[in-house]
Amino acid sequence: MQLAMIGLGRMGGNMARRLMRAGHQVVARDIFPEAVQRLVADGATASSDLADMVKKLSKPRICWCMIAPGKPTEDTITELSTLLEPGDVIIDGGNTFFKDDIRRAKELEPKGIHYVDVGTSGGVWGLERGYCLMYGGPDDVCKMLDPIFAALAPGKGTISQTPSREGKNPTAEQGYLHCGPAGSGHFVKMVHNGIEYGLMQAYAEGFELFRAATAATQPDVAHFDLPLADIAEVWRRGSVIGSWLLDLIAMALARDEKLEGFEGHVADSGEGRWTLETAIEESVPMPVIAAALFTRFRSRQEGGTFAEKLLSAMRAGFGGHQEPK
Repeated sequence: MQLAMIGLGRMGGNMARRLMRAGHQVVARDIFPEAVQRLVADGATASSDLADMVKKLSKPRICWCMIAPGKPTEDTITELSTLLEPGDVIIDGGNTFFKDDIRRAKELEPKGIHYVDVGTSGGVWGLERGYCLMYGGPDDVCKMLDPIFAALAPGKGTISQTPSREGKNPTAEQGYLHCGPAGSGHFVKMVHNGIEYGLMQAYAEGFELFRAATAATQPDVAHFDLPLADIAEVWRRGSVIGSWLLDLIAMALARDEKLEGFEGHVADSGEGRWTLETAIEESVPMPVIAAALFTRFRSRQEGGTFAEKLLSAMRAGFGGHQEPK
């Protein structure tokens, strides 16, 4: 299939490359010409602006946006809506608030332009590992886009089949899932990222306690010279708390057990806040995710604890997120 990829940053560029490896044709668009040229060198077709990009697409045109949420995405979709025709498709694969998806789908419907929201997880590792995709939109449009989703997703890999899944959606085992109408994909990804906050915080606090025990000087408290990198490694091997986040912790500690390359300034990209705002609207208690978000706020006021350095190390590991200078 042919599609346009708008935004060729940490994820968009590699997603386009993964699609091209699977035989899809990509028209590349980015505000930085050098990013477009790098992708052209890998086989993409260049475009100078959105209008030029649309002209180079065959009908029905498929335009996938991988740009910053908020005004950049809003402005791009608004301009696309003036360039596209009935039957064309706009996909937002960034981290957009699900209520904005619902609004956009309604605004585009009278023009006959289809809107699909895709929660995308995979970070900087997605080119080789694949991307976990959670998407919302019209059934027939999502079925038409299936070859694109299948190419981006990781596939079954070596993960064993979950017992009693007979009759369930088989694409979930491949790493991609149609969650429902517009907005549902980003809603699922929002909660995914809220859970991510809580998991990261629990790991960070545990290793903070290890480090405190290693540095303890009082005779009546735990005092062990603990090998933090080795603890992370042994937990990766059969532990009930094994995960990709733990893999990233083990890698970071193997490089530098003191994490001296991090200041402990932990940003949040919005999804944790939206998760809690939605939880308040629905009267759902989420104390763990709330505490994890507030810890990130505190880190930007003071920063510097070992736990917060570990949070930064995990964010750098999966998403390439860098602390501000």
